[in-house]
Amino acid sequence: MSVETVMITGASSGIGLELARCFAADGSRLVLVARKGNVLEALAAELRKTHKIQTQVFTADLAHPESPARLLAHLQSAGLKVDVLVNNAGFGAQGKFAELPLGRQLEMLQVNITSLTHLTGLLLPGMIERRRGGILNVASTAAFQPGPGMAVYYATKAYVLSFSEALAEELTGTGVTVTAVCPGPTTTNFGTAANMHTLGLVKKVSMSAEAVACQGHRAFRSGKAVVINGFRNAFPAFLVRLLPRAAVRKIARRLNNVG
Repeated sequence: MSVETVMITGASSGIGLELARCFAADGSRLVLVARKGNVLEALAAELRKTHKIQTQVFTADLAHPESPARLLAHLQSAGLKVDVLVNNAGFGAQGKFAELPLGRQLEMLQVNITSLTHLTGLLLPGMIERRRGGILNVASTAAFQPGPGMAVYYATKAYVLSFSEALAEELTGTGVTVTAVCPGPTTTNFGTAANMHTLGLVKKVSMSAEAVACQGHRAFRSGKAVVINGFRNAFPAFLVRLLPRAAVRKIARRLNNVG
């Protein structure tokens, strides 16, 4: 069997970077995608040296609608067929919907939902045809409830989880799997980028990006459809199914520091 090719979006930091290290340890050929080309080049050099693998870098901003098609053209010109797509790129913003910049929230929809769906639609048919490979989507425990104070972000992650589970069922028997990884608070630059005002709380309960990536990688390799990282995150995700929706909204509002 030929060497597995894995494409990872948002690979320059956090969970995406650690997932790149996980797949590199498998001996996979990597295609690393992010906005920061210099950071990607440094990571690619590290992985080539440590694991003796082939690694390519593609600088792209998935907030631009044309980026998925450009990525596909890059892959085709390089003669690469992606076996595993890791949709990790994403971001959030804390604040009331009406008070946050609308343009930034529309970019969030583009990155977290539209580009993820677009890339999946471009690459999944080839996987099905070859009867191998899969999709690893990074969702969030935010997917399990509405999020006053981060309304669009929570909604995007609910989409990612629902989309992933539906695809996993559709692809039964094809040789292709889909896994949604649902981390809770994680030690990355996400909170800073989202301008979060609950960083003290987040730091107290955070998992490391390395731990989240390792669990997600193992779940993908074992063919699990959904993995929630850590009991501390899994229990609240279960609990919200039992509580009244109004109570869930109020709890989320309090946690997201909405006045």
